[in-house]
Amino acid sequence: MNERILLIKHGALGDIIQGFDAFDSLRKGCPDAHISLLTTKPYEKLMKSSNWFDEVLVDQRATAWNIFQTLRLKSILRMSWDKIIDLQCSKRTANYARLVSKGTRWFGIAPNATDFIPDFKGITNRERMLAAVFMAGARKSEPDLSFLTSSALLKSLSGLEPPYAVILPSSSAAKPSKRWPMDNYVKLARALKKEGLQPVLSGTEIDRPVTSEIAAAYTDCLDLTGKPNLFFLAELVLGSSLVIGNDTGPVFLAARLNVPTLMLMGADTDASMSAPYGKNAWWLQKDMLEQLSFEEVWETAKLALE
Repeated sequence: MNERILLIKHGALGDIIQGFDAFDSLRKGCPDAHISLLTTKPYEKLMKSSNWFDEVLVDQRATAWNIFQTLRLKSILRMSWDKIIDLQCSKRTANYARLVSKGTRWFGIAPNATDFIPDFKGITNRERMLAAVFMAGARKSEPDLSFLTSSALLKSLSGLEPPYAVILPSSSAAKPSKRWPMDNYVKLARALKKEGLQPVLSGTEIDRPVTSEIAAAYTDCLDLTGKPNLFFLAELVLGSSLVIGNDTGPVFLAARLNVPTLMLMGADTDASMSAPYGKNAWWLQKDMLEQLSFEEVWETAKLALE
């Protein structure tokens, strides 16, 4: 009987992207296993589009008072798994270990874990997730990410042609300290235009107040905020000469696609754990992002463009 493995990774987007190598390594190391992913709704379609999982299950992350969802979660965790690998490693998912069937190996930080994932200090989230799946039989591999860019949405929806650079000026609304000042992004857009690159603004509808303000201040920007989904974004960044933005999931995506990428980080980000990964990934950090000058960012951007 084929081995049954459940992987738990809820998000957020940057963490999901940093997990791509772990997902692929587990699939390559256990080619005959039935591998399922337990994630959250925003990442269901993305993960179903990959070839890493036989099944993608959605965790509603309901409160204990939601009896239906609690029973559903319990039934998922007791589905005759040989191994459950908790890559989320949160207090919430550690508590899930109490619900699994006897005999299931639990890889994680739960007190009752059969295979305890050490506190890998000094390594990135990507490396930590790889170390965890290697414990469960994974084999190191280089993931094929072509599934991200097969939708041909970009040209049909925007008509955009290279050369261009993508600006991702927003971040979590809960952490405005992770945003480089808008005036600097306006300067950046002007500098990119002078360099012969069309500045393109991108983000979700939630980001529109930020991108609209930049577009109004510099009307030569092409504003593609709110375009359909992550597949559109992947095509957008893959065709670009450079991607610059704050510590946010789409910047991690650009870096992982090996596009020249510059991430701007404040004190909220631990660079030793969460720096972007990719062959052309760059990053700059200041305790307060307003202390990061336009000149410093532009000089680094030019190096990334070389």
